[in-house]
Amino acid sequence: MALLEVESLVKRYGTETLALDQVSFTMEAGEFAAIIGRSGAGKSTLLRCINRLIDISSGELRFDGVSVPGLRGTALRRHRTQIGMIFQHYNLVNRLSVIENVLHGRLGYKGLVQGVFGIYSEEEKREAVRIIESLGLGEQIYKRCDQLSGGQKQRVGIARALIQQPKLLLCDEPIASLDPNAAKIIMDTLREINREMGITVLVNLHQVDVALRYADRIIGVKGGTIVYDGTPDRLSSEQIHQIYGSEAGDLILDLSEQHYAA
Repeated sequence: MALLEVESLVKRYGTETLALDQVSFTMEAGEFAAIIGRSGAGKSTLLRCINRLIDISSGELRFDGVSVPGLRGTALRRHRTQIGMIFQHYNLVNRLSVIENVLHGRLGYKGLVQGVFGIYSEEEKREAVRIIESLGLGEQIYKRCDQLSGGQKQRVGIARALIQQPKLLLCDEPIASLDPNAAKIIMDTLREINREMGITVLVNLHQVDVALRYADRIIGVKGGTIVYDGTPDRLSSEQIHQIYGSEAGDLILDLSEQHYAA
């Protein structure tokens, strides 16, 4: 059974905007897939539908055999604990420390009182420290997050997702705000999590070269519709043109230059 099954998914905003149009795909456990496409293609909307940050308009979405659109209350919270979300702009509480932000990943497991007062077990605190140290942030553990670099903030976001013990990581443009060195660290970290921990990864990327380098599977989206779904080696320049339109020329030139440089 597939971990994630998306069938004929449609998302409308009001009556005018069709953000996703009949999107269908499945993901097996352990895959590393990248969604590529222009800004506004529907990449972020798709991720937010998967973890129900927004409701879908029609279609079906099943996660680990459970139909997602109808989930409410406790069942919806349980669904979200299984899916870690990593955001482009980190989504951290800057005035709080690294470990406090990471422990927020356990809120989905808490009752109202525990959540409001931030009551965590010693086991949860030890696990938070372990994850933080494994991501190279041991020296920053008690620093406020507004004192960190962008790359460090993104690693805090990854740690917060990992402490949920998720089956799937959704990464929404995780390197868009980072310099090349920090971006490489983040992508290397995601690949290591996928390969060593067996966690399925679905990442939105604008950078085609990064998607080709790291992903086992590419999903190309244009105008809310999937126009390519396959392995990186089969993604042709014509298909890049189809996905990116007028932007494709520069992307293909960049890929050619990297190929010859290699």
